[in-house]
Amino acid sequence: MRLIHTLGGVLILLLTIASILRTLVVPRGLYSALAYRLWWGLRTLLRLSAAPFGTYHAQDRAQTWLAPLILLGMLAVWLSSMLLAYTLLLHGISELNWAVSFREAGSSLFTLGFASGERLHLSALDFLAAASGPLVIALQIAYLPTLYAAYNRREVEVTLLQSRAGEPAWGPELLARQWLVDTETALPQLYRDWERLAADIGESHSNYPVLLSFRSPRPHRSWVVGLVTVMDAAAIHLAVSPDSAPPEARLVLRAGFTAMRDIARSLRVGFDPDPTPDTPVLLTFAEFDAAVSMITAAGFPRERPAAEAWPHFHGWRVNYEALAYELARRSDAVPALWTGPRDFRTAAIPPARPTDRRPPPDGGA
Repeated sequence: MRLIHTLGGVLILLLTIASILRTLVVPRGLYSALAYRLWWGLRTLLRLSAAPFGTYHAQDRAQTWLAPLILLGMLAVWLSSMLLAYTLLLHGISELNWAVSFREAGSSLFTLGFASGERLHLSALDFLAAASGPLVIALQIAYLPTLYAAYNRREVEVTLLQSRAGEPAWGPELLARQWLVDTETALPQLYRDWERLAADIGESHSNYPVLLSFRSPRPHRSWVVGLVTVMDAAAIHLAVSPDSAPPEARLVLRAGFTAMRDIARSLRVGFDPDPTPDTPVLLTFAEFDAAVSMITAAGFPRERPAAEAWPHFHGWRVNYEALAYELARRSDAVPALWTGPRDFRTAAIPPARPTDRRPPPDGGA
């Protein structure tokens, strides 16, 4: 039995070290079973706690706690697993009973030193345990600045998008507002900024999936809704007014669905890597037609009628709609227009309309 306990301790220790390395160290977007299970369990618990209130805002308040609970949960599981592993090892290679083995493993792992003895053949194991505890905590502490730096880069652009595309953001609203206030010349730069942000999100959120659970400071903002907004605006621009659409529109679309696919691979979400232009989408032509009418009324130059533009828009949206809906569902994002269903009952929330109007030509009040 002691041999079995020793082998069990070695196996648990190796699995714990592998989990720590793939989650905190290896920059490869590897799948972390621990992070996924903590996300699933804690998200379900928080969602059920908010369910009696029956509103999106209740869900948003509850899910705010998801990311910090996942971080604490990972640390607790790793330290508990190491404590169990060292307890099994000490019990397996010595004559210590379970209580003494647990006490010495905890004393060494947390560097307390109150249970050390003069058993030289166990000193190496005690030293290894004493090094493991601080190392895991140090890696977790070093992990936080990386997470918050990526979070801050993301939220700056999401916040800047609010005045351009409403809150919650919506692709047609983004285009309509630019022509209403004569800022359409700023769209190429916006597309460039979100192309770079999409690349950043694809790299950071696939390497550190816990970032998906970090919510925006405001309940009606979301990184995935913002990305879908910019991509929808670019797709409409290319479909309805191809001659005036800047080349940056194509670039942000490709960067956007590439980022979503990178994140999907790290989460083991299945997707079609090469969808055909006639692959069905959930967005309907009636919704697209209404959006085109709205942006045209705002002054957007329409070069194609909606019926002719629809196949072109559809051809772009098949590349990202399914993944966008899945990421929005998993992150419990604000239920903005054109972002798919959620796991809780809620109606789509349209963007809030600005109360101000376009200033008169002379710039007066």
